[in-house]
Amino acid sequence: MQPIIIAGPCSAESEEQLYCTAQQLYDHLLLSSHKLSYFRTGIWKPRSRPKEFQGAGKAALPWLNKINRDFGFPICVEVASPEHLHDCLEAGIKTVWIGSRTAVNPFVVQELADTVKGEEITVLVKNPIVPDLKLWIGNIERFLNASVKEVIAIHRGFSEKNERVYRYHPMWDIPIELKVHYPDIPIICDPSHISGNKKHIAQISQIALDYGFNGLMIETHYRPKEALSDARQQITPIELTHLLAHLSFKSTLTSPAENELRKQRNLIENIDTQISELLHQRMNVVDIIAQIKIKNNLPVVQPKQWNKVVQTYTDQTENDIKYKDFIQKYLELLHQSSIERQRND
Repeated sequence: MQPIIIAGPCSAESEEQLYCTAQQLYDHLLLSSHKLSYFRTGIWKPRSRPKEFQGAGKAALPWLNKINRDFGFPICVEVASPEHLHDCLEAGIKTVWIGSRTAVNPFVVQELADTVKGEEITVLVKNPIVPDLKLWIGNIERFLNASVKEVIAIHRGFSEKNERVYRYHPMWDIPIELKVHYPDIPIICDPSHISGNKKHIAQISQIALDYGFNGLMIETHYRPKEALSDARQQITPIELTHLLAHLSFKSTLTSPAENELRKQRNLIENIDTQISELLHQRMNVVDIIAQIKIKNNLPVVQPKQWNKVVQTYTDQTENDIKYKDFIQKYLELLHQSSIERQRND
């Protein structure tokens, strides 16, 4: 089975923006071993605030039909209401996705499922923005019950208050559990939304592929820095081509043990990336604290506050002696480094 590759801009901004992105995708992927399964874009974008750019709306449908005619790319757009679906079907667009914000409302999802009943259509279902496996499964079942022949799940991460590195928490155990419940339904990963920053896309993509995901949905824009939405997480068509060329879609390793090692090493790399960024953020906060102390003539060393930090770490070490020894050495170094930064300031 060929991997499912979906690419295109976060939102439909103009006819020129969509066409130029599609043209570059066509040109750069022409000699690639990977083919584009769908050209994606958000015509109707559910934004957090009303003044944020929300897509070009229904006006973009003819632009997308032109892309389909000129380049042969099947089109995929996000829908959030029966009206959106009717507009897409009328325009001949037969692949849609249900966004993570829409996916939290079973009433709306059921309305969408009722609308597509009897239609020749492919429905991609993103996980709800909240980590609720039953809700995700329920949304998929609504479309299966409506006799939709092709349903695809999209993992795009979950809103989690403790996540400080990625935009959304991957929580890999949830999509893996979904695959256990529905092994025949393809599941693809949206690393753009999980990362929130293009520098993490390759790493997240490889982890998903190593877990057995069936493909990727990656936000791609011919001028990402000028994008009207989610500029930091979009890549150019040539960057996408380079990314796909360096990902391992099918393992060439000869033993199950080597496959498992690669998976675990990718996870370690993922964790190390987050640790590195969090430590950098911590040192930035230390610098701010130093300035506050200098301004208010406060002592650099404050034992009570440091004891709280130590307690935060040692609460996790009760049953792991080796980890406890490591944490003690780490905390000594961390404290020393923090004091030196504050004194230098």
